[in-house]
Amino acid sequence: MTSPALQEIVALLGCPAAGNPAQYLFERAIEAAGIDWRFVTFDVAPARIGEAIAGVSALGLRGCILAGPLQEAAAPHMATLTPAATFSGGVSLVDRQPEGLVGHMTDGRGVVEALRSHIDPASAHVLILGGGPAARATALELALARCPGIVVCDSQADRAEATVAAINGLGDAVAAMLPWEVTLEIPAAVGIIVSVLPARGSESLPGLIGLRGDMVVADLPLVPRPSPFISLATAAGACTIDGLEIHAEKTAIDFQAWTGVTPDTDMLREALDEFLDA
Repeated sequence: MTSPALQEIVALLGCPAAGNPAQYLFERAIEAAGIDWRFVTFDVAPARIGEAIAGVSALGLRGCILAGPLQEAAAPHMATLTPAATFSGGVSLVDRQPEGLVGHMTDGRGVVEALRSHIDPASAHVLILGGGPAARATALELALARCPGIVVCDSQADRAEATVAAINGLGDAVAAMLPWEVTLEIPAAVGIIVSVLPARGSESLPGLIGLRGDMVVADLPLVPRPSPFISLATAAGACTIDGLEIHAEKTAIDFQAWTGVTPDTDMLREALDEFLDA
């Protein structure tokens, strides 16, 4: 065992931090890996994220996970941003390197890895519902996975337009915007739908026309029971991927980025079930 004074320490910075399973999952992964690391959790107001990030650096923490509005707020405080973080305008993981704190965005990779267990992202057009860093990161990772077409639909038209322009600017993918309406007709070419809409119940969902049994439907929010969106997709006979599956994949990516060890995603999924059922 290393001296406690020399332990690597990682953290969650959340707003709110209560109810976030990051510490529970990472402690399980740390124990399984047999490494002498510690995980701590802090609740941080977005207005004070600069101070919190300076504290991460000053205290010598190995890094931190960022959740909620802190993802966008933290980006200007990084020494370096990865291409995914730059593209998305947000940071989900901070890694301390000799040159300073490096901001990563791994939400999109988590979505794509969860999709790969059910479908090749290069085999179908995708509809992304929602906006913000997670949606932009998902669009980027799907483009890199050679998805043939990406349709973006968000209640804030300017965010959808910006994401479409950014994807088309990559030169390797074709993106289009679907205007947000109370009832949306899913384009016929779409075979995958990814929702990054907040978990606020069915009232936050548009009506969807054209859900089919041959579709794969993923919902990013982490909720203990099937979300309204997953329930709609299940009723239509679609293959569904819930937030637990996506979050387990993302946690594995984050843990490996820090430690070099790839944890068992089945173990992480079971830990998530335990946490949400507690």
